[in-house]
Amino acid sequence: MLLIGVAGTELTAQERDWLQHDAVAGVVLFKRNFASRQQIAGLSAAIREAAPRPQLICVDQEGGRVQRFREGFTDLPPLQQIGLGYVQDPQAALAAAEQHAWLMASEVRASGVDLSFAPVVDLGHGNRAIGDRAFSEDPQVVAAFTAAYVRGMHSAGMAATLKHFPGHGSVLEDTHVDTAIDPRGLDELQQRDLVPFVAGIAAGADAVMMAHVIYPQVAPEPAGYSRRWVQDILRGQLGFRGVVFSDDIGMAASFSAGGVKARVDAHLDAGCDVVLVCHPELVDDALQAMQHRTSNTAALLGLIGRGALGWDGLLADARHGDTRTRFLESSGRTV
Repeated sequence: MLLIGVAGTELTAQERDWLQHDAVAGVVLFKRNFASRQQIAGLSAAIREAAPRPQLICVDQEGGRVQRFREGFTDLPPLQQIGLGYVQDPQAALAAAEQHAWLMASEVRASGVDLSFAPVVDLGHGNRAIGDRAFSEDPQVVAAFTAAYVRGMHSAGMAATLKHFPGHGSVLEDTHVDTAIDPRGLDELQQRDLVPFVAGIAAGADAVMMAHVIYPQVAPEPAGYSRRWVQDILRGQLGFRGVVFSDDIGMAASFSAGGVKARVDAHLDAGCDVVLVCHPELVDDALQAMQHRTSNTAALLGLIGRGALGWDGLLADARHGDTRTRFLESSGRTV
């Protein structure tokens, strides 16, 4: 199955045709697709109306520098800012993480969008792509925050996606633009980077997104292309039974497999359930790659959001106003 990107704030005729394809399970939205709360709700509705089957509509709404929807949404801080409070008051910091998750998820759901790919559970070791998107460099601290964040998302009716398995935070390179190689062995990864994933799975996380990082001591290919990582470790050793997403196949670190078809095939053959094709210029080739594959888009029905109130309903909900005020005051942001 594929999650695809679309170009703008309204669907084109070509994009409506794409949504007819059996392999298209949904759409990933970006800043380029956003103009206002009303517009993004309309675009979400248009996507659903254009497709003959239920669609999973997704976004990255982590807070900080990775927040695609801005105007009219709570200005959420990066996870690192919440993580810094753990030393002074662990319980207050974990409560703030749960509030952050609930606010983010409830506002995204009110806009007709099902899923934000969150939380980031990578360790904070200065990776160029992760940076302040990580809670902490301490695996046990990140594990505690992971469980809290999953709870907050679930309480807002949103499925939780742990990323980027098995850990993107401990290499310097940004996989959007570079190949990233982590030389450590599996034992060290299990003692550190995998700890938050174990906690997230135990907390009931619904999905996992793979990293485009290579761990040559474990497998020769990027993790998302590796049956060792997806089937043997994630599903076998860790017992994960949810949905496995690839990261975007338009990222430079994914190019090692070859062209678009080779990237799609490599992810699916490794055991990923869904391949992200976020760049519209790659969608036609990705659809061609799916021509002889059977897609079961019903497998994603469990990720479709639950209980959305719409913005009028959310703004009338005292919990939203109270949580937003309490959270923004505690994080030093403007109410």
